[in-house]
Amino acid sequence: MATADQFSDYLAAACEAARRGAAVLEEWRAKFSVREKGRSDLVTEADVGSQRAVRQYLAGRFPEHGFVGEEEGASQLRPEPGSPPTWVVDPLDGTTNYVHDIPAYCVSVGLQLEGEPSVGAIFDPRQNELFAAAKGLGATLNGKRIRASKSARLSDAVLATGFPPDVRGNEKALDWWRHFAFVARSLRRTGSTALNLAYVAAGRYDGYWAFDNHAWDVVAGVVLVREAGGIVTKVNGGPFDAFAPDGLASNGPLHPLLLAELRGKP
Repeated sequence: MATADQFSDYLAAACEAARRGAAVLEEWRAKFSVREKGRSDLVTEADVGSQRAVRQYLAGRFPEHGFVGEEEGASQLRPEPGSPPTWVVDPLDGTTNYVHDIPAYCVSVGLQLEGEPSVGAIFDPRQNELFAAAKGLGATLNGKRIRASKSARLSDAVLATGFPPDVRGNEKALDWWRHFAFVARSLRRTGSTALNLAYVAAGRYDGYWAFDNHAWDVVAGVVLVREAGGIVTKVNGGPFDAFAPDGLASNGPLHPLLLAELRGKP
């Protein structure tokens, strides 16, 4: 396992990489063209440029590390046991928001170390918010410590979720939205998994569930939630797996209540 100094070094690099990727996004924001890689699932030149900037920076700092990213043809490959530390990156989480100039997107830079999410930086350039965490070092927002909320009742909770790009054939996402609409105080769907997790860590949301995550969406955010005092598992309560599609994150007190709901039927 890495030392505290190594974790600090990795975290500083993740933060710088996220800022570099976001700088590319903002350069492209007013001038990109759009192509579709699936209905309602958009990709732009900005995605690719952001990932290239992130990857080049991290490769320069840590040439021995692995890299998994959403763009440039990278696939969602699970690092083999014994693999070197692996950066898991979403260069633009919230692509549709970005395309439509909705200020809810970010760059997510996570580090998988010995099979566990261990370092994470999520930078929202429109709000100038940098969420950062490393194992054992706590979680921060723009350098200030953050903690998950203390809500202990679902009737007081603000919950978030994510939908797949095309809900046809994935209607259970809509079913669970309806279910929790009658259970929680309020629901949110921002269009950015990484920001949803960052907001759970910051106490803005009390919980988040989804069935269609990708590793690059969640590795950084999982570190944030855990270091802020929250809990992350699979939706059935099993150990969280960044390379599996489902996940449940909460402030902690709400976790058993959310699991009990998700074990039923919407």
